[in-house]
Amino acid sequence: MSQLSEAISEKDHIQGSIDSPVILVEYGDYQCSVCKMTLPIIKQLQKEIGEKMCFTFRHFPLKALHPHAFEAAKAAEAAALQNKFWEMHQLLFAHQYDLSHQIYSKLATELNLDSEKFNNDFSSSAIEEKVQNQFMAGVRSGVNGIPCFYINGKRFDGDASYNRIKEILTKEIDKSKIIDEN
Repeated sequence: MSQLSEAISEKDHIQGSIDSPVILVEYGDYQCSVCKMTLPIIKQLQKEIGEKMCFTFRHFPLKALHPHAFEAAKAAEAAALQNKFWEMHQLLFAHQYDLSHQIYSKLATELNLDSEKFNNDFSSSAIEEKVQNQFMAGVRSGVNGIPCFYINGKRFDGDASYNRIKEILTKEIDKSKIIDEN
């Protein structure tokens, strides 16, 4: 079982507390249809598990299979610089089959982003480097396909269904309770 090579930090986009008993990391890209299918699963888990779970999404654009994935990741990061990562994240998956430079600008407008800043950030080497760094961290962690999940630093392989992921997360929460009691 592979280990996460880079722990989550303030560099990541985080939903929940980094001190939660369960940290779920997903490597994915915005053109991956299976990644899109996991979106409602993650939302439901967040709703049910609440503050006991922390979630982060990291970019792993498979450029050879998904020619717009890298650019979409840049759009998400440009939106992040205006505090709209998660909103752009949702919209990119919603428009998965329309991804292009024109759609990124349209989505930025829909999110009321400063369009000049968005376009400048989208084109910046810093954004490109951030996406590339997340990809390379995934490679070092053993990501070889997407979506790829890590639960408390350990790679989760197998059925990425709601029931299976919830089962693993619940076991991790139960383990943390035992540790807290000792």
